[in-house]
Amino acid sequence: MAAEVVAGPNYGLDSPHTVRSMFWRGAWTLAFALALFFMNRAEYPGPAAHLLIAVGVIGAAFLAAGFYMIWSSRVAKLQVRDQILDSLQLRGDERVLDVGSGTGMMLIGAAKRLKSGRATGVDFSGAVETAKQNAKLEGIAEKIRIDSGTPAKLVYPDGHYDAVVSLLALHQIGDEDERAQLVREMFRVLKPGGRLVIFDTRGVNQYAATLREGGAQQVELSPPRLLWCLPARTLAARK
Repeated sequence: MAAEVVAGPNYGLDSPHTVRSMFWRGAWTLAFALALFFMNRAEYPGPAAHLLIAVGVIGAAFLAAGFYMIWSSRVAKLQVRDQILDSLQLRGDERVLDVGSGTGMMLIGAAKRLKSGRATGVDFSGAVETAKQNAKLEGIAEKIRIDSGTPAKLVYPDGHYDAVVSLLALHQIGDEDERAQLVREMFRVLKPGGRLVIFDTRGVNQYAATLREGGAQQVELSPPRLLWCLPARTLAARK
């Protein structure tokens, strides 16, 4: 009897519509380049070849961007998650909050590093069931909790968490004022001496300013890193 194949966790693809658009643009641009070449090669072989190369490079660039976005989601995002969790230097007994937990990649990664501690996720995307299924597949379902929330007010008491993290979630939430309010809430529920780390593609400078205004210490921004064809940065702060 053949062994049953168990699918692994599914953490999704970031910006799937943009990825599809890149591949469609690449395919159509290459098709257009080939059509121009075959229509003109007999009468204008030199210019037709040059035009094929010029337009073909544009098509190839679209395809490369699509593949790079997939790599960013499937590989680079996991690397960033692990770098963030490494920086927290968790002992294993902490309470960790993941804001914008989505399909659970950061939440589950944190839970794997906890022994007696617990990881809690706040979901704004409606992906709770996917995250729970991923946690089961990763074998840590008993170590996590996922709550649905709103950016205006986190339901947790002041100073409740040893670490608060967010990965590629805040830029999708509301407007600038709503995001600033959520950053203040993340800081509020953090214990004195606790660490807050945000990785995002937009708004990171604004998050840093909000934290400094709120009294955060050691507010540090990493150099930009190009992922999903966008500059992304890590913000780290201490309460």
